[in-house]
Amino acid sequence: MIALVSALAAEHLDSDLPLLLEHLEDAEVAHWDDPSVDWSRFSAAVIRSTWDYHQRLDEFLGWAERVARLTRLVNPVDLIRWNVDKGYLVDLAERGVPVVPTRVAADADDVAALRAGGDLDGRVVVKPAIGAGSNGAARHVDDPDGAEQHARSLLSGGRVVVQPYVDGVDDRGETGLVILGGEFSHAFRKGAILSADRAWADDLYVVEDISARQATEDELAVGRQVAKLFPEAAYLRVDLLPGRDGPLVSEVEAIEPSLFLHVADGAAERAARVFASLGETPDEGHR
Repeated sequence: MIALVSALAAEHLDSDLPLLLEHLEDAEVAHWDDPSVDWSRFSAAVIRSTWDYHQRLDEFLGWAERVARLTRLVNPVDLIRWNVDKGYLVDLAERGVPVVPTRVAADADDVAALRAGGDLDGRVVVKPAIGAGSNGAARHVDDPDGAEQHARSLLSGGRVVVQPYVDGVDDRGETGLVILGGEFSHAFRKGAILSADRAWADDLYVVEDISARQATEDELAVGRQVAKLFPEAAYLRVDLLPGRDGPLVSEVEAIEPSLFLHVADGAAERAARVFASLGETPDEGHR
């Protein structure tokens, strides 16, 4: 039996779950924040829509550590810990991945240094390093005072990420690449969020404008580059922005990304095959 892991507050919002359940004979939905769940009875626990994890991160990471001792947790705990803080973009850049230029501020002195260095000038995005669903993220246009105030206000929740706003997103949108079992599955288009009016789904995430997209060869090349770095990942979502010199990684989602299985024929079946294989192959730590 495979657990598709959601949250008590989020299952009804996850459009991927019904599609997965159609193609998985031996699976059920379980909630990470339901203390009655016996995780040891599952051959694998596949995190899908734990979309409130950033609101109680220590609790979530503690849960992940416990479950990883009882069954195979997907994706693995080490990858989850790496992925919770968007400072991972700096790490990816150091490993040769083209990313949106990213600065990280850990305290008020760091924010002051960013202001003094001009990093808050022009069009910039300020957001929490630990966050999801665009919570706490905002674009500032020629307003370094507002950007600085925003960054300082976020410090109580942890580190802050500052990036230049990539203008090309207003016309092309973002391209999301879904990687399943190390192989490209499908792509989708996400409309620009920070420059548009926003509606919220149960205060968990911004409602997104999603449609099918044919990824370019340059986008696919970046997706393959990222996928090779994480052979342990059963799924990844690589979100790309249209930079002047080519696609730039804005996020790599390895914890609980929507896979938007509805936008591509066969995507749900591909995901189901990958997830089913997890329950068939023994985990080295749980034989």
